[in-house]
Amino acid sequence: MKITLLGTGTSQGVPVIGCNCKVCSSTDLKDKRLRSSVMIEVDNQVFVVDTGPDFRQQMLRENVQNIDAILFTHHHKDHVAGMDDIRAFNHKWKKDIQVYCNIKTENALYKEFPYIFSNDNYPGVPKVNLNIFTNSTFSINSTEIIPIKGKHHKLTVYGFRIKNFIYLTDVNFVSDIEKAKMHDADLIILDALRIKEHISHYSLGEAVSLIKELKPKKALFTHISHFMGLHKDVNMSLPENMSLAYDRQVVLLD
Repeated sequence: MKITLLGTGTSQGVPVIGCNCKVCSSTDLKDKRLRSSVMIEVDNQVFVVDTGPDFRQQMLRENVQNIDAILFTHHHKDHVAGMDDIRAFNHKWKKDIQVYCNIKTENALYKEFPYIFSNDNYPGVPKVNLNIFTNSTFSINSTEIIPIKGKHHKLTVYGFRIKNFIYLTDVNFVSDIEKAKMHDADLIILDALRIKEHISHYSLGEAVSLIKELKPKKALFTHISHFMGLHKDVNMSLPENMSLAYDRQVVLLD
């Protein structure tokens, strides 16, 4: 399995428009963060989790030639806004793109992209096939997907477990029932917005505590704000098996 971090930033990205803080002014490429998304290559399939505003740039930057499915964690703009650009894959491969989401995200997509779901059949619009999941295991062809439910303040969001890889962003609470799905992982990519606590995201300390509880072989933190601090400085403070993720990072798993 190949995991590519397409973006590791929070909703504004890093640098933030108009900000001249030391993080936004950094010349370290690891401090440059597009909106959070991950690409998973497994079982001869390519999945992308979330299509934020930077989706087109991310696809071009990684020279992605095809995707088999999109999985949405939730419906916030920084996670869905780029879905229109899947039409390039429609045109190239003459196929609809399979999209997996919960019912709330489905309703939001209808409002955000009404032309996609219109009966007008306007030429050139993206072609998708919506698949609605609940908090139960489902499969995309031969690949089993285990949803992991969390809370993003009051909003229900979903992460996903694929084999021994877990991706869970935009959360500040995970129940014990859901944590039980997260043990014995090789890699967990987990939300950690900043050092200070936040109403709807794990702080770095909260994320570290959860990783210590779950005991994966390795953990990366994503959805990172400029308030987190410089990538190199924060990483020096973390336990050996934990680090901040960065854009274009690639992890290979058995």
